[in-house]
Amino acid sequence: MGKKDTQEAPQEPQMPPLTINAQYIKDLSFEHPNPVKALQPSESQPDINVNIDVTAQNVQESTFEVVLTIKADAKRDDEPLFISEIQYAGLFTLGEDLPKEAVHPVLMIECPRMLFPFARSVIANITREGGFPPLSLNPIDFAALYHQQMEEAAKKKA
Repeated sequence: MGKKDTQEAPQEPQMPPLTINAQYIKDLSFEHPNPVKALQPSESQPDINVNIDVTAQNVQESTFEVVLTIKADAKRDDEPLFISEIQYAGLFTLGEDLPKEAVHPVLMIECPRMLFPFARSVIANITREGGFPPLSLNPIDFAALYHQQMEEAAKKKA
């Protein structure tokens, strides 16, 4: 039996659709306006408000800076306990094979999904260091948030 020569052409290494080049804290703040009063025992539970925003900016041909902003503030009986804000960012390079219609969803869903655990950890640590129990944020459904924002933008245009 003869052996067939079935040598395949070497494949070029494919670039992944998304590469994280760096991630970092861009801005971080924590305010404890009245620590003496805020740290007194109380029967009432604090009211915690959390706002999340995602922005993306092109910095090179296919590299983007994505910034996840998380603002958290706590009040008890209308008295501020703390105000915390983080801008946690990452530099992401998109693969050349990524279709143009997928760029925006990847930047606004996948990138913040990757950044969130790190920003969440910083928020938990900073609130703990501020004298409070760590603020442990629930996971965020960035796909649902993205679709909600797209629907709101479409309504504004109409």
